[in-house]
Amino acid sequence: MLILLVGPPGAGKGTHGKRIAAKRGWSHVSSGELLRDAVERRTPLGLEAMEYMRAGSLVPDDIMLRWIEELLDDPKHRHGIVLDGFPRTVPQAEGLDALLERYGQEVACMLFFDISEEAAVGRLAARVSCTGCGTVYNLISRPPSTAEVCDRCGGKLEIREDDATETIRARFEEFRRLTEPMIEYYQAKGKLARVSTDGAIDDVGRRVTEVLDELCRCRDAEGTA
Repeated sequence: MLILLVGPPGAGKGTHGKRIAAKRGWSHVSSGELLRDAVERRTPLGLEAMEYMRAGSLVPDDIMLRWIEELLDDPKHRHGIVLDGFPRTVPQAEGLDALLERYGQEVACMLFFDISEEAAVGRLAARVSCTGCGTVYNLISRPPSTAEVCDRCGGKLEIREDDATETIRARFEEFRRLTEPMIEYYQAKGKLARVSTDGAIDDVGRRVTEVLDELCRCRDAEGTA
């Protein structure tokens, strides 16, 4: 089963993606983390991607799709994948669907974590991350035990450059321009489920659980029909 996560910055898709995966025994895969890991390990695909990154260019879709193909071939992901960060555009979605068709699979559902721009700005203004291990904290809902110090490794906590207000608004504009058409693409296929991010994390988590429980019930019914 392949679940896609999409949402503007600050929507919390990474947090809920990890929760979904842990609860259901699926693999949570962040395309950004996958990319950084491949570059650090200097895998063949990582080395290809590094050339584009050094030039300040986006990693081509065909390289990203080859990464997805490696995920599909890896037995450790056979129970299900929660994919965070890919696809982001209609051409990427079309490429992913073509790849999955070759494997006799399809996207089970795209979860769209919906949040307003103003709510995202407020949420991300309170977010800090560790410069050592990358652990993320929220100074309001999930603060560290000691100010500016990571509970996990003792590293320094800082606001990330891409969480600055002007950067967030620019990312929102990019999301509207590139990703909203892709959301409409999956909506037209009947694959989209919108999840409101209003309220506490556990409240949002319950909404996600309801969506996925219904999805699994429908798939089970189809399998026994």
